[in-house]
Amino acid sequence: MVKTEVQNKVIIGSRESRLAVLQSEMVRDYIKTQHPELDVEILTMKTTGDKILDRTLDKVGGKGLFVKELDKALLEGRTMLSVHSLKDMPMEVPGELPLLAFSKREDPRDVLVLPEGVSELDLTKPLGCSSLRRTLQLKELYPEMEVKSIRGNLQTRLRKLDNGEYSGLILAAAGLKRLGLENRICRYFSEDEILPAAGQGILAVQGRQDLTYDYLEGYRDEKAWFAGSAERAFVKYLNGGCSSPVAAYGVVEGDELFLRGLYYRECDGRYFKDSIRGPKSEAEKLGRDLAKRMQDMYENDKTGGTSL
Repeated sequence: MVKTEVQNKVIIGSRESRLAVLQSEMVRDYIKTQHPELDVEILTMKTTGDKILDRTLDKVGGKGLFVKELDKALLEGRTMLSVHSLKDMPMEVPGELPLLAFSKREDPRDVLVLPEGVSELDLTKPLGCSSLRRTLQLKELYPEMEVKSIRGNLQTRLRKLDNGEYSGLILAAAGLKRLGLENRICRYFSEDEILPAAGQGILAVQGRQDLTYDYLEGYRDEKAWFAGSAERAFVKYLNGGCSSPVAAYGVVEGDELFLRGLYYRECDGRYFKDSIRGPKSEAEKLGRDLAKRMQDMYENDKTGGTSL
C-alpha cells in the first residue's frame, strides 16, 4: 500500500458528477474551516456505474460499481478520503477502507419532479425511476401509470424529463436541495408513502485503516451515524441492494431509535412494512432484529402485504 508523503495535504476522491463534486466540496470546506493549514484537493473520476447507463444496476453489478475506482485510488494512496452518498454504498465495506463519519442528514424523502412549466402528470408517459424500491411503492400510489427505468446523473435525468420522455421523475429531495433545485420539486412523499433507501440524505466519508483523521474531529453527526448504521444493518441482513427493493429509515428520538423497514417477498412480489424501537446505542442490533423478525414473519405467511 502506497503512503501519501505530504502530511499537510488531503486529497478527496469523488465521482465527477456535479452533485458528487458538490458533496465532496462540503467535506473539503469543513476540513479547511477547521484546519486552514491543510491543503485540501478533490480528485474526480468516472466510475464504472457512471459509464454503464443502458442497463439497470441490478443487471450490471449493483452499487459496488459506483465505488470501485474510488476504493482503488484510496488503496493506492492517490487519495486519503472518499465522499459518497451513503445510499449508493455497498453494504459490505472492506476492513482496510472503514467508514469514518456520516454527515448531518439532509431531507431523506423522495419527491416528484414534473417537466418545467407543467403542473399535472401526463398519464400517457411513464414515470422515470431508478430503483426497484421506488418502483415497488409507486405501483400503489400510481397504479394506472407505467414506471420506466432512467439512469444518468441528476442533470441528465432532468434533461430527459424536460425533453418530454417522461411524465415525471421520482428523485431524492437531498440531491435537489444540495444543488439548489428545490424549486423543481412538485410533491414530497412521506416516509409512509415511499420508505426511503437506507442512508438516503447522508454523506459517508471513507478512509484508510492505516491513516489518522484528526482533521475530521467533530464532523460525524451522531443521529445520522446511529440511524444510518441501523438502516444498513437491516438491508445487509436481508442481502438487499440494487437487485432487491429493501428499504429502511431510522429516526433518533432522545436515547431511542425508531426504525422502519420494508421487506420484499420474491416468491410472489408482495412487500411488507414494519417497525422497531430500542436504544440508539444498539442501532445495528435493532436493524438485524427487525430484518429477522420480518423475514420470519412474512416469508411463509401467504396472506397480507401489498402486491407489485
